[in-house]
Amino acid sequence: MLNALQIAATGMAAQQLNVETISNNLANMATPGFKRSKVSFVDLVNQGSAAASSLGANSANSASNDASPLSHSFGAGVSVSSVDTSFDVGDAQKTGSPLDLMINGDGFLEVVMPDGSRAFSRGGSLKVASDGALTTQAGQVLKANITVPDGMQDLTIGADGKVSARASAQANWMELGQLPLVRFNNEAGLESLGDGLYRTSDASGDSISGVAGENGMGSIKQGYVEGANVKLVDEYVGLMMAQRAYEASVKVVQASDEMLSLTNNLRK
Repeated sequence: MLNALQIAATGMAAQQLNVETISNNLANMATPGFKRSKVSFVDLVNQGSAAASSLGANSANSASNDASPLSHSFGAGVSVSSVDTSFDVGDAQKTGSPLDLMINGDGFLEVVMPDGSRAFSRGGSLKVASDGALTTQAGQVLKANITVPDGMQDLTIGADGKVSARASAQANWMELGQLPLVRFNNEAGLESLGDGLYRTSDASGDSISGVAGENGMGSIKQGYVEGANVKLVDEYVGLMMAQRAYEASVKVVQASDEMLSLTNNLRK
């Protein structure tokens, strides 16, 4: 009976994290570039438990020579194996701003953090810093180290990442540099830093550099931002399933408590 209580408790804890993850997805539906998270579960097993040994001893008295699986292990509930990030591309949202860009496909922009470490962004709204450097809205400088000279009125970013500018409609275009992209063998293993930034981990592997639009890299779309890849219907369905699973575990706790109460009253 106590095992049933503990098993139900693992189910309640796991579904609580599931609901919290879904809640965060729904809260960020309007956040540009947000990537939804998904909880993965794994079953727990007690190896060689006392109850299993007892059951195995009883089974040994039977005519069968094959050991029952129940004599070796008992289910012990559920645990969260991982909370993975889905990097499916969100819907393109047109803004018309020359400093807005999205990556249509695989790839990340590499930025330099204030402490000198590397981080990776899916794009979004850029800005020109006071020194002319092209940065993210939060002020992280792009690894490409592109500087926009004073007096430039027009700025274009090509599908291949080439950045050009000109001082007036009559002036010639000046090429300022190119924005390279990087990708990962397992982008789901990237660690989120918040604010649309990620960093590498052992699970993600090292970054692979390339040119936008080539060798599997996505292309760059200027004047667009990537919307969140959260689908309202999918999240609602997941929320209902998590709620039903939580309720089922609660029912198990209630049933176990009633059975324990009956056992306590046997001597009456």
